[in-house]
Formats: sequence, C-alpha cells, structure tokens
Amino acid sequence: MKALTLACAAVLLSGCGAGDRAADTTDTTMQQAAEQADSKLDATLGAIEPGVEWTHGVTTTGSCDVSRRRVVMTVISRERVGSLLGLVQRSWEKAGYRIKSVNRDEEFPAIYAQSPDGFGIALTVGAKRQVFFEATTPCVKPSDVASPTTPPHGPAYNHPVPRPNVHSDFWS
Repeated sequence: MKALTLACAAVLLSGCGAGDRAADTTDTTMQQAAEQADSKLDATLGAIEPGVEWTHGVTTTGSCDVSRRRVVMTVISRERVGSLLGLVQRSWEKAGYRIKSVNRDEEFPAIYAQSPDGFGIALTVGAKRQVFFEATTPCVKPSDVASPTTPPHGPAYNHPVPRPNVHSDFWS
C-alpha cells in the first residue's frame, strides 16, 4: 500500500498542476507540447540497447496538458527488469532530468522524472512485466492535438494493447 501511495503521489507531481498555471502565458500550444513529449519518448526508447518493440498507448488531454504513452511489446524477463530500469534512469539523468521518485517494488517498479523544461516522464512496469512509458506536458496554450506521427517500432495495435508478445534473445 505504501508503494502505491508513493506512486500515486509521484504521478500527481509529474503532470500539470496548479503550480504550473504560470505556463499558460506561453506561446506553446498543446500540439507543440505533444510533439515535444513524443520527442522525449523517442529519445528514451532510442536509448534502450538492444532495442525493444513498442506501440503507441492512448493520448489524453486535460484543460492545458497532454499525456503521450508508449507500450513495450517485447517480453522483459524478471532478471532483466532491473537492467532496463537502470538503463532508462541513467539516460534520463544524462539528459538532465531530475529523478522525482523511484518505486522499488519487486513486481511493479517505476521511475518518475522531470525534464529541465517541465515535462513529467515515467516508466512503469505492469502485469506480466509489460513496460509503459508516459510523458506529460506542462500546462500550455489549449489547442487541438493530433495523433502521434512517429511510427511504432513493431506492429500498431488497436486499443486495448495486448500483453507483451515479442521475444528478444536479450530482454526475454
């Protein structure tokens, strides 16, 4: 329960909140911020070597923020989960991200960070060790938001996305 509480707190801290309202005066639109979130997710997934297959998760919008998601379709073995989390955390730190919280739960670990420009980014591990990435924009100027243009690394799935189903000689 304590781990769940910490994880929930980290999610609340990583997105758009009352303290972010000052960003409303920027010229950045929700679409532009969504594209920046996509770029951060591209860089994160690009840092994973060997690479994993992933597909887009659901995009959600708030009154002034956007969340983009990616779902890893590569099966991650119990023995490799820690390696994946460490690799991603180091890549975020190298990019100047501040690690806000780490959930060290053995079954459902997670890392929550914030980019220097105020984007929240998270890696969470769910059931069957399926890995999820989410990037949340700061509060920006409202606009329409199009679907991501980055093609998935592997098949595109309609929602709901299935459990991991791609074998990797390294990760699986």
